[in-house]
Amino acid sequence: MPIVNRVADLHAEITAWRRDMHMHPELLYDVQRTAAAVAEKLKGFGCDDVVAGIGRTGVVGVIRGRKAGGKVVGLRADMDALPLEEETGLPYKSTVPGKMHACGHDGHTAMLLGAAKYLAETRNFAGTAVLIFQPAEEGGAGGEAMVKDGLIARFGIQEVYGMHNFPGLPVGEFAIRPGPILASADHITIEVEGKGGHAARPHLAVDTILVGAQIINQLQSVVARNVDPLEAAVVSVCMFQAGFTDNVIPQHAKLRGTARAFTPEVGELLRRRITDIVEGTARLYGAGAKVTYTNGYPVVVNHARQTEFAANVAREIVGKDKVDIDVPPRMAAEDFAFMLNERPGALIWVGNGDSAALHHPAYDFNDEAIPVGTSYWVRLAETALVE
Repeated sequence: MPIVNRVADLHAEITAWRRDMHMHPELLYDVQRTAAAVAEKLKGFGCDDVVAGIGRTGVVGVIRGRKAGGKVVGLRADMDALPLEEETGLPYKSTVPGKMHACGHDGHTAMLLGAAKYLAETRNFAGTAVLIFQPAEEGGAGGEAMVKDGLIARFGIQEVYGMHNFPGLPVGEFAIRPGPILASADHITIEVEGKGGHAARPHLAVDTILVGAQIINQLQSVVARNVDPLEAAVVSVCMFQAGFTDNVIPQHAKLRGTARAFTPEVGELLRRRITDIVEGTARLYGAGAKVTYTNGYPVVVNHARQTEFAANVAREIVGKDKVDIDVPPRMAAEDFAFMLNERPGALIWVGNGDSAALHHPAYDFNDEAIPVGTSYWVRLAETALVE
């Protein structure tokens, strides 16, 4: 079954919604404009219930089918943008300095809105479709906030599905896998205490820049020499702050980074070894160091039965040969994991074509993917919600 005809008719309208969101990006939980527009559209479509303020600024739309009974299935999209300066030069580029939709959440939200309009018009299913529009995916754990605010129990969700665009995967294709598909992402903060001094007399100081540099080098041994080669892990230091001028050895230094894994066991190994190495390396140079290790997003684990179901729905839209059911997992993270930890479901990739990478200032969601992703949501709801 190809692209849904009615969805194809809605393509231009959905594109206009997407581009308006692209021009007005908002960060984390501060998505008032976007959330208000989503809620207004859902009410205009005739959703049975529209509830705002779930998980602070999340929005939920409820559409009941023509027939009573059946399952309750959640369909989730994210709404927030990133703190980046856009470099696309597009006519609908961001109008907000330092903010842009560099991960395609504008496209995700627009596609789910398109599905909501179709499903509210047709209601060709039994049961209930719960459309979840989530804030703060980009580091704010909005998915967790919505879960903690009663999302799952309040709306009786029994299964939950997510979709994310995938640069490099051709438009008109999908990719998915059962089991871990995205890694956990924990946060590392390292505070180094040395002895400040004059740059001309380093022997009387304890140089926190030297200590920090050695810590960074030593941390690379964790994955290379402590993690089983058949497992996967990443340790990256992405921020190093120390000093204010060129002739003073700084007393303090701060490093921040991330540790990622696909299993809790490897994640715990990373935490333990990072702490040991940081403290030991600092001590070796006569400095002190404090490690703050914070658990972030869990592993995104697709449930086997729901993954097979999602793949079959995708095949109906684009054909069997256009759905990769064994895509390699990626070390990126997603807070959809919190929802999958509560209910069975699956996250699927939809092709974004030959675009810039996610989180790149030249990235843009490919509007040609809109009919594909919207049709997937429509058919997933209609297929899952049967008598």
